[in-house]
Amino acid sequence: MATKFSVSLDKVMKELSLKTVYMPCDPQKVLITSTDVNRPGLELNGFYEYYDSSRIIVMGNAETAFLNDRPPEYRARVLNAIFSKKPPAVIIARSLSPVPELLETTKKYGVPVLATAETTSSLVASLVAYMNVELAPRVTRHGVLVEVYGEGVLIVGDSGVGKSETAIELIKRGHRLIADDAVEIRRVSGKTLVGQAPANIRHFIELRGIGIINARRIFGIGAVKVSSKIDLIINMELWDGHKVYDRMGIDSEYTELLGIKVPVLTIPVKPGRNLAVIIEVAAMNNRQKKMGYNAAEELLQGLGMDLSMVKQQETKLKLDI
Repeated sequence: MATKFSVSLDKVMKELSLKTVYMPCDPQKVLITSTDVNRPGLELNGFYEYYDSSRIIVMGNAETAFLNDRPPEYRARVLNAIFSKKPPAVIIARSLSPVPELLETTKKYGVPVLATAETTSSLVASLVAYMNVELAPRVTRHGVLVEVYGEGVLIVGDSGVGKSETAIELIKRGHRLIADDAVEIRRVSGKTLVGQAPANIRHFIELRGIGIINARRIFGIGAVKVSSKIDLIINMELWDGHKVYDRMGIDSEYTELLGIKVPVLTIPVKPGRNLAVIIEVAAMNNRQKKMGYNAAEELLQGLGMDLSMVKQQETKLKLDI
């Protein structure tokens, strides 16, 4: 069974700068579990079959005008039916004045009432975007996450292969560290993975022989970042003389994280290889491929080969991370 995450109403209020109209309890104890919001159009007309009480309710111009146009007994009846299900909160947009029956029923059932000057559409967009991040499915994986030329690169491999040392070299070359050792990965949409470090180890790096260092303190605030998309995975492994490594780049490998395909490059490690420079080139080449350019295909075309005759293979890897 999938883990269900939650976010406190207190965090939502701080993120969206919401004002309190009525708060019956500690907002830190009000937990929200749904990424969706509810603009109660059908519910205000008496249809409750698909009403989801786990969603935050948003009231805008249309809802307020509709209620103001109805007699008090009608307003009391429909609002009583809505708030008796005890939704986590109701937010009034555009600094509108709620009808008296709304305040009466929310106080009756202990439902927090919040307000904002934002337009309804802007409020809903901001709220859904924030909840999608906070409630996103997530896993924690062993590795190092760095941002290289705007590309989020997750470096994985066996312990001691040199991931943290490579990250230090990348930081010195002007790139940014997101996480070392443990990377918390969230699926924030159907196509996007975002990685960050757990708060208690953020900006710290472990270097064998030296110990724990704080990258932010040593290299400055420009050397770190809180989170980044994951665009590419670099799998570092010790050089195996009996293994044939890809030399053209026609074929591709990928792995799946939280159901999303992420391209993978396997980089063999041996003395003399400048891994930081190799990862820089890998990041830039990955960006070029996303923009539609493939150097290997251009080379083959220049040699007079028909690309339709070249079989491009896509292989799924199961990385032990």
